[in-house]
Amino acid sequence: MGAPRVSFEFFPPKTLEAEASLWKTVNRLKALCPEFVSVTYGADGSTRERTHQVIKDILTKTSLRPAPHLTCVGTPQKEIDAIADEYWSMGVRQIVALRGDPEGGAEANYIPHPEGYAYASDLVQGLLEKHPFELLVAAYPETHPQAISADKDLENLKRKIDAGSRCAITQFFFDNEMFLRFRDRVAAAQMNVKLIPGILPVTNFNTLTRFAGACGASIPQWFSTQFEGLDEDPTTRQLIAAHAAVSQAEQLGREGVDDFHFYTLNRADLSFAVCHALGVRGRA
Repeated sequence: MGAPRVSFEFFPPKTLEAEASLWKTVNRLKALCPEFVSVTYGADGSTRERTHQVIKDILTKTSLRPAPHLTCVGTPQKEIDAIADEYWSMGVRQIVALRGDPEGGAEANYIPHPEGYAYASDLVQGLLEKHPFELLVAAYPETHPQAISADKDLENLKRKIDAGSRCAITQFFFDNEMFLRFRDRVAAAQMNVKLIPGILPVTNFNTLTRFAGACGASIPQWFSTQFEGLDEDPTTRQLIAAHAAVSQAEQLGREGVDDFHFYTLNRADLSFAVCHALGVRGRA
């Protein structure tokens, strides 16, 4: 089995120090020749301008293929269409099309904009009517926290695929059996979609706990146990985190998975180490 294909997620920086950290990360990981790199929006699209600037810089300063997140929350359709037109003229060919979290966060009540795209499936359809983008969407092995049920959540994914997306990136998870059962359910629903598992190397366990609570991802007890007592021991924590992510990806590889999307949190070391252990080699 050859090395897997990989991609990375970044978020737009808020400060000059954070900007320097982002570009240090980009410059390290670009050597691995990822399939694409995604750049997030904040809740309610609050980092839109910073996202645009990062996308422009990636296009002009690197040979990477950027895939900006684009959400429909709180925004009229004509404004989203204008953003899509701008991205296309810039040379962007991939977009991560999302409903997006409300201003109050993932747990807040979502209300579609009266003049906007209501849901991600509508956004996918609308974007493809504008330009032939390759659209990536979100998938939830453990069910979206606002979904009525797992079945309804799967129906929502199918609507996004039926609207024209052919690739879905999953929320991060740590129990591979959940992903494999989800993959079986997607196949049984006859969706023509490539599922890319999202991998989150753990840089800070307290941060992970907060992220997991917001997006409905579970943290198995056996996983938590590995990080006990390491709050003041970053070196050991880094080693444990790398081993955990490599083991997770290797097990998924044995199940036929050959694409991984790494949530980097704008830090390169862990993602680079995991990719290296998986046999991913780019250019020097």
